[in-house]
Amino acid sequence: MSGHGLVLGKFYPFHSGHSHLIRQAQRQSDRVTVQVLGASVESIPLDVRADWIRESHPGVRVAAAMDDAPVDFDSESAWDEHMAVIEALLDGPVDTVFSCDAYGGELARRLDARWVRIDEGRRINPVSGTAIRADVAGHWHELAPAVRAWLTARVVVLGAESTGSTTLAAALAERIGTLWVPEYGREHSVTREGGLTAPWQSPEFDLIVDRQIALETQALRDVPLPVLVCDTDVLATALWHERYVGTTAQRLFDAAAAHRPLLYVLTGDEIPFEQDGMRDGEHIRHDMQQRFRDVLAGQPVPWIEVRGGVPERVDAAASALAPLLAEHLRFALPLEARPVDEQRALQRDAESSSLG
Repeated sequence: MSGHGLVLGKFYPFHSGHSHLIRQAQRQSDRVTVQVLGASVESIPLDVRADWIRESHPGVRVAAAMDDAPVDFDSESAWDEHMAVIEALLDGPVDTVFSCDAYGGELARRLDARWVRIDEGRRINPVSGTAIRADVAGHWHELAPAVRAWLTARVVVLGAESTGSTTLAAALAERIGTLWVPEYGREHSVTREGGLTAPWQSPEFDLIVDRQIALETQALRDVPLPVLVCDTDVLATALWHERYVGTTAQRLFDAAAAHRPLLYVLTGDEIPFEQDGMRDGEHIRHDMQQRFRDVLAGQPVPWIEVRGGVPERVDAAASALAPLLAEHLRFALPLEARPVDEQRALQRDAESSSLG
């Protein structure tokens, strides 16, 4: 049994192999420190990775820092740079270093600690950050809910009344093989005091936004693939506030700017209007549709307007999504995958930026 166990890594991203390593360290130690050592060139923020580990392993101490020293295990100077970061994060002597990779032996020697190698050759958990970065969807089952939520892209379907947004959201999710989030505002319209006939109050739209985001937040942790389809979002709610309250609520537009999806899909208003008992009527549909177009054109998220039958709309949305999703799931090349001279140049750039 170890007193103080140490696990360190990039966790880029955090996966089941990392969890196995941490659990083994916990079983064999009185307490465990997990160090998250990121590099400035990597595209997942350091604090995000640290929070993933805190959620999945609340019993460990998590410490994080940038470590832009070259990954060159044959270089004494590089080791010295790494050790300066590692030792600065420790809150006491380390008894045991737990690792899967061979660097753990040298790290343990430098810390005057014992080395326990866990799952050598990754026979128990044949997964790596490299494999996940190359194929996120193919390794989705290796990721914790918090990691899935952060990596998942949202596609928002929106439009004026009776333009088929709900139908398209469900059909697009089915085509992709993922989940979709229904529009909470429709439920609220029925359950609110006074129903559809009572005047709308501005704070109701804040409630709708909160409930909509809560539904999304849960779904993001449950999706079977890194895509979530949403039937409406905060931006659409801000536009309906204009329609029903008669004023612009800048706070809602600000909330929308802080909660941007990967893609907006605007459903066309060329299809026949259908009154379901909850809609204003066809006389305002085209004006609302134009307002949607104008607002979407003035914000930075890519958007398309889809027309035709449901199959044509699904095809258009899926085609627009594919390249955006591929780019969304592209990770910056980690430090150790670059030549040492490039690593040194990047390190100098990072140090210059921090000083500037």
